[in-house]
Amino acid sequence: MALPLYDSQPARRAPLVTYLLVAVNVVVFVLTPMANFALAHGTGEVRGCNALEFTLEHGAIPKELTTGRQQPPPAHVGPCTVEPFEKDPWVSAFTSMFLHGDWLHLTGNVVMLFVLGAGVEDRIGRLRYLLSYLFFGLVAVYGFAFTSPDSTVPLIGASGAIAGVLGAYLILNPRGRIVSYVPPIIVSRLPAWVVLGLWFVLQWVSLGDEESNVAYVAHIYGFVAGLLFALMARRVGPARRAVALAGE
Repeated sequence: MALPLYDSQPARRAPLVTYLLVAVNVVVFVLTPMANFALAHGTGEVRGCNALEFTLEHGAIPKELTTGRQQPPPAHVGPCTVEPFEKDPWVSAFTSMFLHGDWLHLTGNVVMLFVLGAGVEDRIGRLRYLLSYLFFGLVAVYGFAFTSPDSTVPLIGASGAIAGVLGAYLILNPRGRIVSYVPPIIVSRLPAWVVLGLWFVLQWVSLGDEESNVAYVAHIYGFVAGLLFALMARRVGPARRAVALAGE
């Protein structure tokens, strides 16, 4: 799979929202038990149990989202005792977007966001970009939930929201070229439609991998949401410019 490293499209202004989203994802991860960084979460088995409880409390559980009610948390999971807690399912749809299971999960997401998010932010503006990012994430989370409505496995990660950014980038920067790392040692300057098209195809063909813990269907929902949003944004843009010119 190609990992984006550099976007050839010049930005007209600093992508402050992209920088902010990357920073929030990194800071939140460092503060969670999953980072194995903060000593307050303990070490070894204690940290693992704290990470499990944290994920259950702040991750998006499909059955909770589809019913609107918190499911009773399990009293024991393996060697871990889970303390009772209360959560609002709709809040977890947001908090889950900023959680990651490990450093590799975080790194892959923030690199893609850092490289391609700037191009989308530059085209649609900072506020619309921030709101659309959250919207893409919600579409991905709820799309996954309604695809697996009885699942009680927590969903975490910014991948769904970032998939939406990738979809929007493909529409808003169709002529862009992306310098990508293709394992093990190849670095290529590829058209955006090649990199992002292959990424989407990989998500689609991976749907049947029942042993994977990756929510590929959430990526697909997010990507399609980004495509549709960008198509509408492109249609609205010329219309607004025409109205502005007519009023001069």
